[in-house]
Amino acid sequence: MTTFIETLLGGLMLGALYALFGLGLSLSLGVMKMINIAHGDLIVLGAYLCATVMQLAGIGPFVSLVAVVPIMFFIGYVLQRVLLNRVVGKGTLSPLLLTFGLSIVLQNVLQETFTADTRSLQAGDLSVRGFDIAGVSVGLLPLVSTLISVLIFAGTSWLIGHSHLGRQTRAVADDPGTARLVGVDDRNFFALVTGFILAVIALAAVMYGIRTPFSPTAGPERLLYSFEAVVLGGLGNIWGTFIGGLIIGVAQLFGAKVSSGLGPFFGHLVFLVALLARPQGLLGKAQR
Repeated sequence: MTTFIETLLGGLMLGALYALFGLGLSLSLGVMKMINIAHGDLIVLGAYLCATVMQLAGIGPFVSLVAVVPIMFFIGYVLQRVLLNRVVGKGTLSPLLLTFGLSIVLQNVLQETFTADTRSLQAGDLSVRGFDIAGVSVGLLPLVSTLISVLIFAGTSWLIGHSHLGRQTRAVADDPGTARLVGVDDRNFFALVTGFILAVIALAAVMYGIRTPFSPTAGPERLLYSFEAVVLGGLGNIWGTFIGGLIIGVAQLFGAKVSSGLGPFFGHLVFLVALLARPQGLLGKAQR
């Protein structure tokens, strides 16, 4: 029973990280109706930026976020303003092709700059410390990662649902043309949203880099987990993405208990079965 509870808790905490991966993709789909194929590579970029800041400044991964978050926000703003705005609203294929090309470019630039060797972010004792609750072992780093994920999801949900910026977000997402008529600069707004997405990615990248070694070609796997969480929860549904990530994480850890190499397979299998049973996602609305 203890093993079952530890596996369940570990899966939920891993899933919270996957959900954080998927939050930016969910916002991109919900606000701009755009699938960003380079999403996973941007997560890896954030991890490499964090590693670089740590090396240059001699600081820890969490302190490095003071520099990495603004840098990632700026990259996101410029990327959307200069490049991605050109394909927003131009159908499904154009954003897919552009971001696919961006993904290839990012992978090659990262490989040329940092080589193909794997890296990880060193967090000292935090990555190995834990505690017991009624005989159940809980890792401190996964718990911190989960709490950060919940706080970011709660903050984003509140921002969209209860703030003036959130009302603008819903208006632009529903009808960009009408939003422009009432004075909303949708192009600049999309750039701000993408900046926010990359700021969130920076936080996810630090958790990912501490937990798992990464390399320049690790982006597509991050994209896959992000996409599964978003689709499983319901396209554009923030809390649906969170629940989807939890399910994928739990499925992977229970699969790994069956065989060490079956974790990702079980996650993909659960995703496929859930998609066949409910194509619109767990919290998505059925198409009529």
